[in-house]
Amino acid sequence: MGTGSKPKPRREVSTHFRNIKKEYLKAKLDELETNAKVTNITDLYRGINDSKKGHQPGTNIVKDEKSDLVAASHSILSWWRNYFSQLLNIHGFNDVTQTEIHTTEPLVREPSALGVELATERLKSHK
Repeated sequence: MGTGSKPKPRREVSTHFRNIKKEYLKAKLDELETNAKVTNITDLYRGINDSKKGHQPGTNIVKDEKSDLVAASHSILSWWRNYFSQLLNIHGFNDVTQTEIHTTEPLVREPSALGVELATERLKSHK
């Protein structure tokens, strides 16, 4: 501790962080005012809702196969890895090309050139 500098009193630190918070809030209000002036309604309402809710920390907790809560990040990553490997690597499904497709309507053959010609001749004024 031979540097000769003594720690700042609690009052100075509190004042410093209070001023930083005031600057941050002023910047946010200026941003909301700008969004209101340029009619950027989406960002305006998003900013208003964020200021109403305050800080809400996210949770990183999942339930494993036994319904136990898992909070460790490496355990959560392994859980997601297993979940998606089971979800995306489906075993035992039939290939679509081997499956018969049944429709409610009977298959209609392509019209022949002669059939199209006869149908157009039957139209009024050959429309």
